[in-house]
Amino acid sequence: MDPEVTEAARVLRQQWARLDTWLRDLDESGALDDGITERPSVLDGWTLGQLVSHLGRAMTALTAASPVPAGTHPLTLAEYLGTYPARAEEVADATRELDADLGLDRLTGVGRLAQAAFARLDELAGETIVQARRGPLTLRDMVVSRTVELVVHADDLARSAPEIGSDPVDPQALAAVADELLRIVVARGGWRLTVADPLLWVRLATGRQPYDVDELARALAPAHTSEAVPDLGRMLPLL
Repeated sequence: MDPEVTEAARVLRQQWARLDTWLRDLDESGALDDGITERPSVLDGWTLGQLVSHLGRAMTALTAASPVPAGTHPLTLAEYLGTYPARAEEVADATRELDADLGLDRLTGVGRLAQAAFARLDELAGETIVQARRGPLTLRDMVVSRTVELVVHADDLARSAPEIGSDPVDPQALAAVADELLRIVVARGGWRLTVADPLLWVRLATGRQPYDVDELARALAPAHTSEAVPDLGRMLPLL
């Protein structure tokens, strides 16, 4: 396996392991019992149970990946993530359908889907580019896109069930996702920026927190003190 894919896969597995532990704590708290899962999550229109099921739905994108013919030109990670808005209704419908199928066995079902995804990743180890649902992209970027999903939705879950207390977001995975999202911004604008507050930056970049220039100045920092953080209001959210 390519070293970059190996590292991306390690981070993805690490994030999943932490999230899986948190979900089991959530289950033990009774929050996954029938009825309680119908309470609204922090995502408008999504229940807590649907958000849990969506984790499994997100991982099936990796399970569905397949090899491509030689010479296939991949999408960039930014282009792939850019397909999300147009697919929002489709994803929501698929998630609700999956949630109904999983029912009270959500945790077991989601875990089974995640393990199938990791098994598929092992099978694709020798591939450079794979066919995803919305187009071809490098295997490394496919894995990174799943880490983006897990990190963002782990934070959504933490804010939806604050009574659990522990943090389902792995710090290393969070830092990796923050850096990936910053690379997209830098590639588009050419600025020299660094991440100062990974969680705040991820929330701003994904629309989880309303855009504010003062918050952005807390989330990012210029590479040189003589420079300033640009106003990214027209660029954010990235997804």
